[in-house]
This record gives sequence, C-alpha cells and structure tokens, in this order.
Amino acid sequence: MVSVSKNRPQELTRAELEIMQILWDKEAAVVHGILDAMEEPRPAYNTVSTIVRILEKKGFVDHKAYGKTHEYYPAITKEAYARRYMTTVLNDFFGGSVSRLVSFFSEHKAISVEETDEILTLLRDKR
Repeated sequence: MVSVSKNRPQELTRAELEIMQILWDKEAAVVHGILDAMEEPRPAYNTVSTIVRILEKKGFVDHKAYGKTHEYYPAITKEAYARRYMTTVLNDFFGGSVSRLVSFFSEHKAISVEETDEILTLLRDKR
C-alpha cells in the first residue's frame, strides 16, 4: 500500500511516473528491461535502479528476488493511482467541484460537442 503523508497520497515525480508507466505496461521487469523500454537518451542503469528502489520504498513497487536479480512489479494499479491523483487535483484546484473541473477543460482545451455529451452522460449514469 502506498504510504500517506499528512493524509495525502504521495505523488510520483516525472521520472518515477515514466518508470511506473513501463511497469504498468510490462506488468513486471528487471532494471535492464525497464531501460530497454525507455526512449533515447536513456538514463544510466544506476539511475533507473535508484528510482526503482525509491518507488519500492514509497510502496508503489515490489519485487521478487531470483538470486541477485530482482524483478520489479507494480504494487498499485494504474487506475488506483489515477483515481488518487485526480481526486487530489479535483480537491486542491477545483474545490471538489466536477463542474469547475469540466469548465476548466472546456475553457483551456478544445472539447468537442461529442466529448461534452459523453461527459454529461457519464455523470448522469453515476448518479
């Protein structure tokens, strides 16, 4: 389980998120496998290894040991992290108001009529 600081779930840094995306896609990987999935220019092996150990300390990743080799896998699903992250964004930036969130996106990103209808349908179905 992801540790919580001051009743807030921890957020991933950009580098941590990049590694988590790879682990969510692959479901499990050794450090070399993570490196192989990264785009150029790739960080050093030791950098990736350090970030994975930080993710493990934070509770996002766990591992299976095969001798000296460690295979890492996500300890939290992508959906669970997205839910926590979006709840934090919703509460911190939009006062918990979904309508303010949708309004923000409609003002700052072109949302098609179809997307607006889809959002409204989703919200109606959840009630």
